[in-house]
Amino acid sequence: MVITAEMIRAIREKTGAGMTDCKKALVENDGDFDAAIDWLRKKGLAAAASKSSRVAADGLVGVSSFGNNCAAILEVNSETDFVAKNSKFQEFVSNAVKLGSELGAKDADATLDQLLAMNIGSQSVQSTLTDLIAVIGENLVVRRIKTISVQNGVVATYAHSTVAPGLGKIGVLVALESPGDQAILVEFGKKIAMHIAAASPKYLNVSDVPADVIEHERSILLEQVQGSDRPAAVLEKMIEGRLRKFYEDVVLNEQAYIIDNKKNISSAVSDLSKELNAPVSISGFVRFALGDGIQKAEANFADEVMSIANK
Repeated sequence: MVITAEMIRAIREKTGAGMTDCKKALVENDGDFDAAIDWLRKKGLAAAASKSSRVAADGLVGVSSFGNNCAAILEVNSETDFVAKNSKFQEFVSNAVKLGSELGAKDADATLDQLLAMNIGSQSVQSTLTDLIAVIGENLVVRRIKTISVQNGVVATYAHSTVAPGLGKIGVLVALESPGDQAILVEFGKKIAMHIAAASPKYLNVSDVPADVIEHERSILLEQVQGSDRPAAVLEKMIEGRLRKFYEDVVLNEQAYIIDNKKNISSAVSDLSKELNAPVSISGFVRFALGDGIQKAEANFADEVMSIANK
């Protein structure tokens, strides 16, 4: 029986056990999915299985630098926000994101699976997480990771609503390409990261906005001006003006700089370039907000209490 990566992934998602243990379970049971799960349970390796279906939308976002030119951002979810205050959980996220930054320095296309296979101490990140689930008693999920690096410059990091250094509810990485003074670049990059945390841009440049997004926005703006008796040329200028406002909302370089709203981000970068007498450009950024896109069930507390009481 050939044991595929898809089979191992399916067992891992179902049980929360480590990848090596999942593979061994499948091998020992000739690829039988249910028998492999039972094998893991009997071995005490699937302690997290009963929790794996619970929605995990809280937790922490961690950021970590590897030198000045590479950094990683990682989201680890839990079921409740109380877990974010747990020292063991904080330690796990800190160790995992640090490994992520080291991985990113070696491989710009580092994946979550690669991180989960790396070791924290004597066991893998995935196995360490599985043990932590058993200790904390909640479903925990290492949801996503992203790394950024630069050839010549710095990658600045920022964590918002921090509970410990580098751990918070929002995390940001900003890559600045420049041969200028790195200390000044790091300080400026952190300010830009703080801006990104607050303003939540979706794109770096206008040219990065997908054509279908622009067309969708244009169609909405067109409907807004329909019925006007103004000349078509005037209506087109109105649409273009409102489209520029759209760019100022979603494109980082077009946004008004929150720290100095008399200029936009592009102008702030240009001013720094003049100050350093060296070219400076933002080559990329990443923003993780805890629980983005996760549908969290809103339970009625009274109903929840009654359901427990009636068990």
